[in-house]
Amino acid sequence: MERRKTQEYPHPFVHEIKLTTAQRIRGQVLGAVLFPVRVTFAALCFLLMWPFARLRLLGLTKQDREKPIKGWRFWLFNGIVQFLSRAVFFCVGFLWIRVKGRRAGGAEAPVLAVAPHSGFLDMVVLCFTSLATVVSRSENTSLPVIGALLEFNQAVLVNRKDPESRKKCVSQITERVTSNGHWPQMLMFPEGTTTNGSALIKFKPGAFLAGVPVQPVLLHYPNKLDTVRWTWKGTSWLQSLWHTTSQLYSSLTIEFLPVYTPSQAEKDDPNLYADNVQKLMAKGLGVPATDYVMEGRYPVKRVGGLSLPLESPATETLKLLHNAGLSRAEVHAALGRMTERCLSGQEKMVSVDQLQQWLGLSDREPAQKISSLFSKDERVDLRLLCLSLPAVSGLCCLEDLMTTAFRLYDADGDGVLSAGELAGLMGALVGVPQYRTAHIYTQLTSRGQANKDGLISLLTSDPTYQELLSDYLHPKGADLETSAYHTANGKDSNHNGSMQNGNVMMNGDKKTD
Repeated sequence: MERRKTQEYPHPFVHEIKLTTAQRIRGQVLGAVLFPVRVTFAALCFLLMWPFARLRLLGLTKQDREKPIKGWRFWLFNGIVQFLSRAVFFCVGFLWIRVKGRRAGGAEAPVLAVAPHSGFLDMVVLCFTSLATVVSRSENTSLPVIGALLEFNQAVLVNRKDPESRKKCVSQITERVTSNGHWPQMLMFPEGTTTNGSALIKFKPGAFLAGVPVQPVLLHYPNKLDTVRWTWKGTSWLQSLWHTTSQLYSSLTIEFLPVYTPSQAEKDDPNLYADNVQKLMAKGLGVPATDYVMEGRYPVKRVGGLSLPLESPATETLKLLHNAGLSRAEVHAALGRMTERCLSGQEKMVSVDQLQQWLGLSDREPAQKISSLFSKDERVDLRLLCLSLPAVSGLCCLEDLMTTAFRLYDADGDGVLSAGELAGLMGALVGVPQYRTAHIYTQLTSRGQANKDGLISLLTSDPTYQELLSDYLHPKGADLETSAYHTANGKDSNHNGSMQNGNVMMNGDKKTD
């Protein structure tokens, strides 16, 4: 089977500041002086905003606060807070900020879509948009100063764990951006999370749901050292702040692109609207527009109805097991024991200590790290390891892998999966939860029953899923000389997409040579 070529893009969720020896020494010397001074003055300016933010709303009823602030309360306090906001970023090191293009008014473009989103320092853009309204997590209102500033901004608040709050947020955004200038402009970062700026990740549709014109806004940081970014892995926000304040100054260019007016097709399809604006902004930045997205705790790329992790938890687990001294045979034996435990009807969720015991690890730390790759707490579903590790390492062929997968997820044992069981099975194969498998289930049931043969046929015949086969279900079962640790060490030795019969079973009855 010929593998379909897929476009590879830079990994946007990893950022490390790479310093030469001279830059490191210079940064340490300057940082020792500049960091405490700049942070102190920035904090003072920040604290000064607090009373003015409170005074603006003083004496207003709850009903008044739900209406846009007008009159003297707006022009007096808005100007003061805007000045102090700019002073905060001046203290941090943004001495000069260049502005390109013309900012449109609220009636012309109710929404400002800003990208790329690099970190908290991006909020400097608010100083050049008359403190446009933002969307924020409701939890932030309890933070000192931040909570007052969100009230001052009349931000739209959303509780991400509450579906009703999400619906209310969408309703509020739609009401404001369709108010014909009655409400201030809304400023949104449609990527929804921070990246390293090497690519634009898929835009969320929230800024485009109302179908109103948007003005794309590009942020350029033309500095020798890229210090402002922090994302999923690598430089932390504190390191970013240290390195930024350790520079003599930092540069930023804010570029306002022409207003983008959606077509009728884009108004009818917010996702199409978002994708087209993303492509336009990516072209302006000179970076690719990707379908990468942060889904829960995992950066993924969307392939058909699946979300494939950019960094497989299973591959990282194999590295940890290899570094802990486990051989391929020991890993295989441990997987056999864990699979038998799951099939025997015992508790599938295990603690870190139990995981350490089942994997035969002498140290608890690797087990804890492995658990954190698959779970938020210190309990992990053994089925995730039993399927994802053999999948990426080639410890069994596709036929045997799917046989075990169906035994683990077919609750009633009739050989046919429900929609929920399919989602769980596919999530276990790739190592991350799957939320969009309804399309796959529809494809599967349209061909017949959602059984093992049907699923294998769909995955191997539909070109959409060739990347799943080649990158996540490695067909190395017949080539035992290709160690699981080749994959763990980044040596991807088989990408031909062909399926071979394997002689390594996961049930522990057969062992590797």
